[in-house]
Amino acid sequence: QVQLAETGGGLVQAGGSLRLSCAASGSNSRISGASWYRQAPGTQRQWVAGITNGGSTTYADSVKGRFTISRHNAENTVYLQINSLKPEDTAVYYCNANVLITRTGLTSSYWGQGTQVTVSS
Repeated sequence: QVQLAETGGGLVQAGGSLRLSCAASGSNSRISGASWYRQAPGTQRQWVAGITNGGSTTYADSVKGRFTISRHNAENTVYLQINSLKPEDTAVYYCNANVLITRTGLTSSYWGQGTQVTVSS
């Protein structure tokens, strides 16, 4: 059974930084591609960044230059570094990853439970 666990959210002042982590648990699992999304109250979930199995990255225009997505394959973890935080970055941040089960060769998509980021002005 694969689970994604996001950590690293919190309350920070505008201009501060956070690093969010998304770790996949479960035996014989490996994250291939992954994305981070965010959802502010009363809005739809919004894609913010993605990373491929090969490490190529893409970003939403609204976060380019401030957000950095990365991965640590040995730890089966994807990160989102958020700098120069703004109040409008306040949201629940979700990780979505395609996870390969090496035992079966099957890949499935999983979501984490989300981590709250709150930015005060």
